[in-house]
Amino acid sequence: MPDASAPAVPTTAPTTAPAPSPAGADGAAEERLAYRLFTGPDDRAFCERVSAALAEGYVLHGSPSATYNGINVIVAQAVVLPAAVASADAAVANAVDDLEFDGEGHA
Repeated sequence: MPDASAPAVPTTAPTTAPAPSPAGADGAAEERLAYRLFTGPDDRAFCERVSAALAEGYVLHGSPSATYNGINVIVAQAVVLPAAVASADAAVANAVDDLEFDGEGHA
């Protein structure tokens, strides 16, 4: 019989701070990739891998994809670091600003 004195759900809110990057073989923190693509069978392990990335500060990038290999449903989900998206957006904006426009065509 379960212990009725213990709460069924933890009462502490989950932390949203990104987890530190894992240390490499030399003990130094590895730089996190700006973009990651998870693929695999559509199972709990796949969801746990994506969930762990979200807990580390990544955000979903695009919709998930799914296919069937004749045995299993295989899924894919891309994630990105928000700072990488902001950096890429700024680079595109700067490139557009640098384009020469002769006044003809579409603006």
